[in-house]
Amino acid sequence: MNRGRVRESKRRETRAATVDGPLVWTFDGSFITCLHDMEDTLRRAIVQIGDVSRIALMIELSLPALRTRVEAGDAIQPAWGRFLDALVWRYGLPAAPRIRHVKTQGPLATLVMAYRS
Repeated sequence: MNRGRVRESKRRETRAATVDGPLVWTFDGSFITCLHDMEDTLRRAIVQIGDVSRIALMIELSLPALRTRVEAGDAIQPAWGRFLDALVWRYGLPAAPRIRHVKTQGPLATLVMAYRS
């Protein structure tokens, strides 16, 4: 086997070995409380990881759970817009989180953080 290929293969293995699995948190309760809890959790995770440039976020919102909150009187706006702005502006994330709407019943929100170490 060619030495160049061996080095390239080892570099690929090293890069793959440094990617850790995602961190996952679920949040339930009133809409505004979930937003505050997600922001607090994100802040704490960034402190532990140490470098925001290596983070990718996804937020899953359960539509049935959200409907229940709205029917109970929770307001979505302006809190949702402020929350998304704060994630990018306050914490300096490289990109806004991906928002995925799921149609299954479950916790109101799931925060998934992937990062490279």
